[in-house]
Amino acid sequence: MNIKHLFTVIAMGSMLLVATAHADSDAERAALTRLVHELTVLEPLLREAQAQADPDARIHFRYDWLQADLTRVRSGIQEHIDSPRAEPRTVTPLRGDYRR
Repeated sequence: MNIKHLFTVIAMGSMLLVATAHADSDAERAALTRLVHELTVLEPLLREAQAQADPDARIHFRYDWLQADLTRVRSGIQEHIDSPRAEPRTVTPLRGDYRR
């Protein structure tokens, strides 16, 4: 698994969000759920790339930083998905006593 492929998958997932910008909220949530799934699927690919990294290389790729960023992005998306769809509105109470 090479790094270019990993970043291509991430970029494609990001484009998915842009494509759904004009969709209704249910379609948006479905797309975001798919994106969370895709980010989760990247974890084994990331571990595979890290296992294949050359330990003697002069410059090392920071897999731990990438993993932290992917986790943060996935958590942010999941928080949005899990949030209430609409804020509760204030309801004016009924008087209840209709006699004078």
